[in-house]
Amino acid sequence: MILSKKMEAIEPSLTLKISALSSRMKSEGMDVVGFGAGEPDFETPEYIKEAGKRAIDEGKTRYTAASGILELKQAACDRYFKKYGLKYTPDNAVISSGAKHSLYNVMQVLLNPGDEVIIINPYWLSYSELVKMADGVPVFVDTREEDGFLPTAESIEAAVTGKTKALIINSPSNPTGAVYGFELLKDIAAVCKKHGLAIISDEIYDELVYGNEIKSIACVDDETKALTIVVNGMSKAYAMTGWRIGYVLCDSRIASVMSSMQSNSTSNPCSIAQYASVAALSDGEKEVENMRRVFEHRRDIICSLIDDIPMLTCARPSGAFYALCSIKSALGKSYNGKLITDDIVFAELLLKEKLVAVVPGAPFGAPGYVRLSYACSEENIRKGLGRIKEFCAAVE
Repeated sequence: MILSKKMEAIEPSLTLKISALSSRMKSEGMDVVGFGAGEPDFETPEYIKEAGKRAIDEGKTRYTAASGILELKQAACDRYFKKYGLKYTPDNAVISSGAKHSLYNVMQVLLNPGDEVIIINPYWLSYSELVKMADGVPVFVDTREEDGFLPTAESIEAAVTGKTKALIINSPSNPTGAVYGFELLKDIAAVCKKHGLAIISDEIYDELVYGNEIKSIACVDDETKALTIVVNGMSKAYAMTGWRIGYVLCDSRIASVMSSMQSNSTSNPCSIAQYASVAALSDGEKEVENMRRVFEHRRDIICSLIDDIPMLTCARPSGAFYALCSIKSALGKSYNGKLITDDIVFAELLLKEKLVAVVPGAPFGAPGYVRLSYACSEENIRKGLGRIKEFCAAVE
C-alpha cells in the first residue's frame, strides 16, 4: 500500500527511545529518576475537577459549537484583558483539543505549499513537523547560550525571504526557559510589520515566569496585534495536560477559517473539559501562584546543582520548567570505555549506568545539550543531579 509521502516524511520523536527505555526500567522496579516530564507534577486543582463533575451531572456531555462554547471563549478573552490589557471578543477565539491542536490548526489555515516559517532555535520539537505537515518549510534562526538563547531582530530579519509567511516565538520557551523582554518583542514586531509576517506566539507557559515581567507580543501596538496569532491552553498553568484544551486568539477572519476547518476535522473539543476550563480561567489565581513559586524554588535548586558540576553549563531559565544543559565538554570523551559521541549517547549512557532519564537536545535543534525538566520533586532533583555529578566525574 502506498502511503502519503508527506506524512511518511514527518520525523518521529527522537526522545521516544529514551522514554520507552526509562518506562521499561521503571516497570522492572528500577529506581529511575526522570527529568523528561513536559507536564506539571501537580494534580488538577479540586475546583476544576468539581466543575468537570458538575458538567457531567448537569448533562453537559453533548456536542458543542465546533469552535468551542461561548463561555470559554469569553473566559479566554477576559484572561488576556486582565493579564495584558488586550481586548478580544469571542469572534477572535477558537477552542481546540490542546495547544498542539491549536498550533496544527494555525499552520493548516495559514500556510500554502512552499511558504517559509521562521523558528527560533532551540525550539519545541513539534514546530518544524507541524510546519511540514502544512506543506510549509521551516527556517531556523540560531541563538547562543551566552545570550540566554534569545534571538536578535537582526538575525530574524536576515532569515526573511520572499517566501517567508510567519514567525513562531515561544516565550517562556521550551526547551530553554528563555523569556523575551518587551524591548526585544518590540524589535521583533518591527521586523514582522516591515515584511508583513504573521506572528505565531506560543504563550502556553506565560504563568510560569520567575522574576521577569511577561508581555505578549500582541501588546506592542494594534498593528502587531492584528498580525499576531496567540496560542495558549490549560495544560501547564492549571495542571490540566490530560484535559486537552487549547485556544487561539487572533483576527476574526483567521478564527472563522480555523473554525470551519475544525468543524470538518475534529468538531468540538471535549464538552466536559471545556466547562472545567471555564472554571479554571475564572478562578484559581492562588493555586497558579503557589505552583509558580514551587517551580521557581526548584529552578533555583537545579541551577545551583548544575553549576556545581564542572563539566556542565546552563543558562538560567527565566520561565517554564526546563533547564537546557550543555554537555559539550563530555563529547569525544568516554564513560567506562564507551565513547560519548553526542547528546543522545550521553542520555542513553546516563540512563543505563546511573538510572537518570534526561531528554537529548538534538530533537530541539540543540545538539550537545540535554533538557532537564524540574517538574518533579525536590528530592528527585537532588538525587538525580547527584547521580549526574557522579557520572560526569567518571567521564574521561
